[in-house]
Amino acid sequence: MSKKILVTGAAGFIGFHLSKSLLERGDQVVGYDCISDYYDVNLKYGRLNELGIKPDSFTDHQLIQSKRYESFRFVKADLCDKDFMNHLFKTEKFDHVINLAAQAGVRYSVENPQAYLDANVQGFLNILEACRHYPVKHLVYASSSSVYGSNGKMPFSVNDNVDHPLSLYAATKKSNELMAHTYSHLFDIPTTGIRFFTVYGAWGRPDMALFLFADAITKGKPLKVFNHGNMERDFTYVGDIVKGVMAALDKPAQANPAYNAALPEAGTSTAPYKIYNIGNNQPVKLMAYIEALEKAMGKTAEKEMLPMQQGDVQKTYADVSELIRDFDYAPNTALEQGIQEFVNWYKQYYGIE
Repeated sequence: MSKKILVTGAAGFIGFHLSKSLLERGDQVVGYDCISDYYDVNLKYGRLNELGIKPDSFTDHQLIQSKRYESFRFVKADLCDKDFMNHLFKTEKFDHVINLAAQAGVRYSVENPQAYLDANVQGFLNILEACRHYPVKHLVYASSSSVYGSNGKMPFSVNDNVDHPLSLYAATKKSNELMAHTYSHLFDIPTTGIRFFTVYGAWGRPDMALFLFADAITKGKPLKVFNHGNMERDFTYVGDIVKGVMAALDKPAQANPAYNAALPEAGTSTAPYKIYNIGNNQPVKLMAYIEALEKAMGKTAEKEMLPMQQGDVQKTYADVSELIRDFDYAPNTALEQGIQEFVNWYKQYYGIE
């Protein structure tokens, strides 16, 4: 049955792919994004253009009908605009909400902490309040693998303690999980948080490693390789992320009848609340990632080895056993395939032979 879904961050990397997949399966989608200038807005306009929204049609707080998808509309607005948020929920009567809008970036949170409190905390509170006053069947929201911080136990489990974040970005994502649990408990709102692990793919963010590396290779500049290359990431293809989010969306969180308060699990509750990891469950060394990109681009890159950056972690590795148990699903796109698809898009988008 078709759902009416609000997708915040619809002009973003994951939000674009998710909106497209929801539309293609027949759902009604309202996209919501402030089009921030954290990175090149032309990339965001390009994504929206793929969804049938022309950038010259933007007017704040005005719902725009897609020229490509009959069941897609888009509105340019800020999560911090509480009055408009409530108006939208009241008039649209959403069945489900997927909150992907956020100030992203670990390193940028060191430079501009206020942006993270505004978008990731105040903005998320406005989403929760709207879901409280204009009830929805399910709120799914983006968390992050960064919440695991300095944890050394691998792979990272949703039931591990995550009280030692290494960046303000990570702290805001953990705060989202705490806030969601509170609203699930107090107001019986089903909430599901998804911890994404290093997402990559076509239409990706230009501040992330794959895009930065491809750009450097294209321009003949050295790749900035942090921690002297001694990094490992659970690189996860965006298509796999989207499948996992859609699976979670279709199965609203429920209270766990077996929850034991004497031995509490962090990823579940007596409230309708759940946390999942979505990762490739196969950490890859950064240098192997670079080699796969070099092969796909047909060019070897010069490397500039640099120390670890503030807020970064050395390794991420997702335990996705709960995702498999509840949805019979786990990411499975091979790294080489995902990188090749990114390179194909990158060359076409920028007109590179």
